[in-house]
Formats: sequence, structure tokens, C-alpha cells
Amino acid sequence: MTDEFSRRSMLLAGFSVFVTSRVSSGQADGPLPKVVVNKDPTCGCCQKWADYLSAAGFPVEVVATPEIAALKVRLGVPDNLMSCHTAEAAGYILEGHVPAEAVLRLLRERPAAIGLAVPGMPAGAPGMEGGTPEPYDVILFGNDVRKSYARFRGEAELPL
Repeated sequence: MTDEFSRRSMLLAGFSVFVTSRVSSGQADGPLPKVVVNKDPTCGCCQKWADYLSAAGFPVEVVATPEIAALKVRLGVPDNLMSCHTAEAAGYILEGHVPAEAVLRLLRERPAAIGLAVPGMPAGAPGMEGGTPEPYDVILFGNDVRKSYARFRGEAELPL
């Protein structure tokens, strides 16, 4: 009886931890999609962003390519939204240092868009830690849309 109770308690505790981690990550609808991060072979902050997404629970594949500019054009990233790396996930483009919370929201809402962009390389954005974090916008972009989707300082979301 004691062994059965202990086994059942351990299973329930494990399930509770699993559910709590899924809900706290903002993702409750199955596994997170793979994120393919395309970056210049010499870029260090791109690798930091990939590591950040991996730590947030996303499966990540990093592809180093010297042809990153041509890839951005092919995928439809507007010139004024470009940053140092371009990622692909679940049919969307993630340009630059997009916070995981914005990616999760995008995946929940599934708006008609090409993707999200954090233009430039704002201080304090994921992968750009160090120094004084500055506020930055995450832009939702596509053929018929371009708007501020979220605002952050570091990883903390701010009101729009």
C-alpha cells in the first residue's frame, strides 16, 4: 500500500510540474515548434539569442550562412526591419532579437503576417544583454500589416 501510494504521489507530482511549466511558459497547445536560426558565421549575439530560445523550451537549429542578406530578401524581410539574424518557425519569420514571450503570443494568435521583427540590435534585448536595457518595439509585419505588436525593455513587456 505504501509503495503504491508513493508511486502515485510521485506521478501526480511529476504531472503537476509538467503542467505548471507548460502554463508558465505561455504554451499549452502541444510542443513548441522548431526554430531555425539563420546567422552569419561570425555573429556571437545571434548564437546568444538561439541559446536563449533553447532555454525557453524551443527546439533550435542554427544555420551559419554567409548569404544571410540574400536570405532576408527571399523571405520578405523589409530593409528597415532587418537585424543580424533571421529565424523561421511554424511558417513565420522572426527577425532579430525577438523575446520568447512575443513568439509564444504569435504562435497562439496566428495572425495573417509574415512574422515579427526587432529592428537593429537594442541593448538589453535577448542575446544583447549588458549595458542599460532600452525600450524597443516588436513589429508585426506582412504584406498588408505593419504595426507594433509588443513593447519590451529587456525581457520585461511594457504597455503599448
